[in-house]
Amino acid sequence: MQLHPFRATLPKLEFVTSPEEFFNSVKEEYPDYAANGFFRRSEMAAFYIYRIQKAGRVFLGLVGCVDMKETSPTTMVPHEKTLASKEQRQIHLLLKRKASVKPILLTYEAVDQINFLLQDLSKNAPQLRVEFSKEAQVHEIWAISDLETIDRLATLFKERVSTTYIADGHHRCATAYRLSKLNGNSPYRKTICALFPATDLEIHDFNRVIDAFSDCSPTFFMASLSQICEIDIVAQPYKPRRKHEMLMLVDEEWYILRWKEKVFKEMNYPSTALDTQLLNDLILDQILGINDVSNNPRISYIEGPKGIDGLRKKVLQRKTNIGIALYPIQAKELFALAENHTVLPPKSTWFEPRLKNGLINFQYNFNP
Repeated sequence: MQLHPFRATLPKLEFVTSPEEFFNSVKEEYPDYAANGFFRRSEMAAFYIYRIQKAGRVFLGLVGCVDMKETSPTTMVPHEKTLASKEQRQIHLLLKRKASVKPILLTYEAVDQINFLLQDLSKNAPQLRVEFSKEAQVHEIWAISDLETIDRLATLFKERVSTTYIADGHHRCATAYRLSKLNGNSPYRKTICALFPATDLEIHDFNRVIDAFSDCSPTFFMASLSQICEIDIVAQPYKPRRKHEMLMLVDEEWYILRWKEKVFKEMNYPSTALDTQLLNDLILDQILGINDVSNNPRISYIEGPKGIDGLRKKVLQRKTNIGIALYPIQAKELFALAENHTVLPPKSTWFEPRLKNGLINFQYNFNP
């Protein structure tokens, strides 16, 4: 992976009284904030260490600049299909801001030399430290401007990290590729990426709330479901503990679902089939008539970290809703799927850490 140092644009924290409000609004308001002096551009090109602390976990990664002309789908491997409407929105925002306000999140097989070096470099006080009290998170940034250290890190990534996987930012990555092809000399061919080793990455479930009973009776639904799933009612709900197991909430009753053997033997799905794909094909499409999961208003998505209670609260907002919680995809499974060019259904994964908009930015230079 070829990484380059860059001059980051960082927020002036003396002007930020509410981190949640400020950084949540940067995505849309960056041009106004930049014009009114809320950011300063670093004088020297650097790499940047990005550390996130939350709930007893520490995530440590490196932010660098990537020239999209130097990458390919084999060096930045996607795993999720992008939507044209979201790409269009990303292009609009990028041209409006003339800046990238959130790095693409990449992950890679951990390299001890890189891990040890980043840990050593982050022992001193950070250049930037922001507390997000509502989320109980601390985000910290260190600039690495020493030329010898920059060269050492760039060499390590070039020689030891041949493949990275897009964890978050598929649409930002697709937009960068698209703009790099329009004009080979355009500054838009460059973007920033945050690289975290797989050991510092958590893959959570991404659960569904479905308006099931607007066009389907509960009796028909449960009868149809029983043809493809073993259904067990449970007094105390728990998150699925293994692949091919799901938790379902219907009319304030909790159930554990497991795919029947006929799904794999008679319907010819492989045992490695993703639960998201089985759910989309066999329940959403065949039982509920939802054949486009990308933009259907009958489906909403709940991030795994919000837990069972977060799913329950969303389900109870409408009597026709049901909730389904899935077992998360595992890292090795995800890497294997990506390398085999298997595209996952939308909203198959929820990754931690989550980077913040506006904490480290790349201002495009139109006057090199």
